[in-house]
Amino acid sequence: MPAELLRVNAQTPEADVLRYAADFLARGRVIGIPTDTFYGLAADPFNLAAVDEIYRVKGRPEARALPILVNSVEQAILLSRAEIFDSLVPDCMPRNFLRLAHKFWPGALTIVVEAASRLPLKVTANTGRVALRWPKSPVVEGLIEEFEGPITGTSANISGFPSCASAAQVMKQLGSRLPLVMDAGETGATLASTIVELNGDEWKIGREGAIPVAEIEKALK
Repeated sequence: MPAELLRVNAQTPEADVLRYAADFLARGRVIGIPTDTFYGLAADPFNLAAVDEIYRVKGRPEARALPILVNSVEQAILLSRAEIFDSLVPDCMPRNFLRLAHKFWPGALTIVVEAASRLPLKVTANTGRVALRWPKSPVVEGLIEEFEGPITGTSANISGFPSCASAAQVMKQLGSRLPLVMDAGETGATLASTIVELNGDEWKIGREGAIPVAEIEKALK
């Protein structure tokens, strides 16, 4: 059966729609969602069966970690190694993390840091590191709030195929593999998020995307 296509307002998502979608996540399902870049695959990162399902749906090698979407800096800190000190004390995070998060979040920046011990190792592809992003998307922010926790945010496409900027494209690639796709229309994106990898005070660009490297360099000076 093809996925159910669920319309949602991109700027003011309807509460009942968010509740309906969050129920799929609570039941361990994987769903297609719009973000501020491309469409993504959302699931509960703490549910290993759901994580397995993402790899199956995408045909993605398990050696590749899954990005996690959050809706606050504090939520990101709880998923990082900072939690071993004090889960809500930002000073425990690398300074560069806070500089980047406060400058570019919510937005198209993914920050890779050491993962908290409570995050399943499988989500990190056994690397112990996690890619975090707070998208500038009322749909994603509302879904995380309704679900009461972070969600996965890997791109909604078959591994190796083009990323999807519309629900129609998601349906074409993955419609037979998903129970639900939230449809907020075209995202208008042409580039994925920029990825910055942090190791203490050291940093490097993992992928240049929507945010130019020059802007990252400026923020970290």
